[in-house]
Amino acid sequence: MGREQTADQYALIGAGPMGLATAKIFKQLGIPFQGFELNGDVGGLWDIDAPRSTMYETAHLISSKHKTEFADFPMGAVVADYPSHREVCSYFRAYADRFDLRPHYHFNAEVLKVAPLGGTGAGWRVQWRDGDGAEHEQVFKGVLIANGTLSEPNLPAFKGGFDGELIHSSQYRSPRQFAGKRVLVVGAGNSGCDIAVDAIHHGESCEISMRRGYYFVPKYVFGKPADTVGGAIRLPMWLKRPIDSFLLGWFVGDPQKYGFPKPDYRLYESHPVVNSQIIFHAGHGDVKVRGDIDRLDGRTVHFKDGSSGDYDMILAATGYKLHYPFIDRELLNWQGDAPHLYLNCMHPERDDLFVLGMVEASGLGWQGRHDQAEMVARYLKAQGTPKAEALRKRKAAGFARATGGMHYIDLPRMAYYVDKATYLKEVHREIRALGGGA
Repeated sequence: MGREQTADQYALIGAGPMGLATAKIFKQLGIPFQGFELNGDVGGLWDIDAPRSTMYETAHLISSKHKTEFADFPMGAVVADYPSHREVCSYFRAYADRFDLRPHYHFNAEVLKVAPLGGTGAGWRVQWRDGDGAEHEQVFKGVLIANGTLSEPNLPAFKGGFDGELIHSSQYRSPRQFAGKRVLVVGAGNSGCDIAVDAIHHGESCEISMRRGYYFVPKYVFGKPADTVGGAIRLPMWLKRPIDSFLLGWFVGDPQKYGFPKPDYRLYESHPVVNSQIIFHAGHGDVKVRGDIDRLDGRTVHFKDGSSGDYDMILAATGYKLHYPFIDRELLNWQGDAPHLYLNCMHPERDDLFVLGMVEASGLGWQGRHDQAEMVARYLKAQGTPKAEALRKRKAAGFARATGGMHYIDLPRMAYYVDKATYLKEVHREIRALGGGA
């Protein structure tokens, strides 16, 4: 095992959008770091050819490019409103070119283990394997984890057994996988509905199993991406919710009319489904909505409402779990389904361990995550000053997630969900307090 000493640098894990934003800011502020990326190039899961990508051929952004892009690197006019995964991957590679980030990364590098040598300031031992299989060990000043949130499948345990093909959406790549098959999609989030539309067009039949109802949002309103319409005036939630509910009823109609269950939570207490095609196809009888699964028996699926159906493939679009396999769980201050960190990234006790990108909110985009990275970078740059000490005391004193008073439903994917306006207000306040201009 090779042994190298890099005690003045931070180890940055990941070269997806969060890792790239962090690398850019660290480079601009002159903070030494070394990046590690499992793939041979940047892009994270958006590179469908990456070793652990969960992308599929027909995937597109669910938010428009103008609400998703980095503010200092806008997407070109020729890029579609809702870019495909290939356009997004090309965008990240152009971003890496623009800010000359690749020289700061080891590519084809798998981080195996990170462990502290003691308390804050003692350093971290990082063990990693290169593309040739050689293992290395280095000591870093700190660790920044930016390996994403959508890589570890959350596959439910079904009662009984299935004789057909049962896969998670992470194993789905092409609509060709549905050819000649009776398909049951389990889960109706954004990926589940997108994939169900693929199955409608390419399989023998498609049905979708839902445990709960969802709010559906169209991608276009008045000929414009829906997330670019309105928003000039920030409304209080007690007023925004009924207005937006009325508008959704106007533009989308009543999904219950086509068999979709009624949501058992209020609008914005879970991420909406940005897809109106699934409702279109339900209205045309192309997809049948089923309830929750009770048990599997051969090729037959029995549902909790007493009905049943026969299928050749079950595709579980049941989301992902946070996954940091290279670090001991107790080091991340887990509470429930997610680490409990100040503004979703700063450890309450350590100043040399950060989890970047573990944040989700409607409309946050990559710029919101960039701002998170800037806050962390400015905090590290300010170490030893009263400004940094004041933030250290705030994060050590105890804190709540920046939900803005929203009561999000109790699901693993919502465990790190925040209210965008509340979150960014607090992040920008910290950046200003540290001497930044946000």
